[in-house]
Amino acid sequence: MPLSLQNFTAMVEQMAAAVQGAATQVLDLTVGSVLRAILEANASLGLWLQWLIVEVLQTTRLATSSGTDCDSFGADFGFVRLPASTAGGVVTFGRFAPVLSAFVPVGTTVMTSDGSQSFTVSADTSNPAYSAGSGGYGLAAGIASIDLPVVAVVAGAAGDVLAGTIGLLTSAIPGIDTVSNAAPMTGGLDAESDAAFKARFGNYLASLSRATPDAIEESVAGVQQGLSVSVAENVDQTGAVSMGSFVVTVDNGTGAPPAGLLASIAAAVNAVRPVGTRFAVQGPVVVNADVSMTLTLAPGAQAPVVIAAVSDAISAYIESLPVGAGLPYSRLAQIAYDASSAVVNVTDTVLNGTTADLVPPLFGAVRVGTVSVA
Repeated sequence: MPLSLQNFTAMVEQMAAAVQGAATQVLDLTVGSVLRAILEANASLGLWLQWLIVEVLQTTRLATSSGTDCDSFGADFGFVRLPASTAGGVVTFGRFAPVLSAFVPVGTTVMTSDGSQSFTVSADTSNPAYSAGSGGYGLAAGIASIDLPVVAVVAGAAGDVLAGTIGLLTSAIPGIDTVSNAAPMTGGLDAESDAAFKARFGNYLASLSRATPDAIEESVAGVQQGLSVSVAENVDQTGAVSMGSFVVTVDNGTGAPPAGLLASIAAAVNAVRPVGTRFAVQGPVVVNADVSMTLTLAPGAQAPVVIAAVSDAISAYIESLPVGAGLPYSRLAQIAYDASSAVVNVTDTVLNGTTADLVPPLFGAVRVGTVSVA
């Protein structure tokens, strides 16, 4: 119900009218009079009480709450805000004279050249240079560089730094002289926004006590931000018909979600799955989209700038496609036109060697391959 709110002037006028209407003689309500001061003081108290009422109304409804009020509202239903995600990637440790062996311990910290973001080396047991006993990575004599995984010290989108921005060692490492990142850091997300929190809360309530595909998708969405999910019913992981089975295909934007994430998703799905059913959780079958096109630009346009803008826009669109979604061939030209007003014409557009839509297979996800813009 909307509140009938009043401003300070309206309150003073209404109180003055009420007082004068109840009096038998004309009252002095001029500015500076005692009675006028009393009425204005009451109006100030009225504004304060009115503000308190508005605050109470806002915090008792999720739609009008914000920040910690959203969190406390959701907590009553066992619903929590998704935390920030940590960015990660690969950096290259190098040296000028690889004469002696060197060692890079897990936990080594590196920074961007401006010092704004820090990253720590993480353990990768699949790396042949990793030694669990010594807790780090060894470089034998004669090896000039090594690529190692790192994660951001502080979670959030700020950790998604561009390629070539990491270049500082925070402490000396014997035998190591340089550090750099050939590829950008990815995967960083800020804590869930109020708008996303409210939208997911509605889906959460709709999924309670329902063993439906929506309930399964909502359970996956509650594990981590930035997940794309597709549920295939009555099939097994080979795609063969298997009544009572379903396959949950999940992607975190990388095309290869880690085993720990898949295990967490499996536990969440198991809590809401229908009784008597079997399920599997897996990463997507990645289909790379190789795009090439030729642009005609307006006179005076800076070709490198326009080409970079178009390439980035195409890559971003492809990476945003959810699991199971196809890539329309005609959409590529539209993206190019929208990326820059300097694009006059788009010709010779080719998608994976053809001029047809790219449709992923069962459990598939389209991800960016090579984007060549001339």
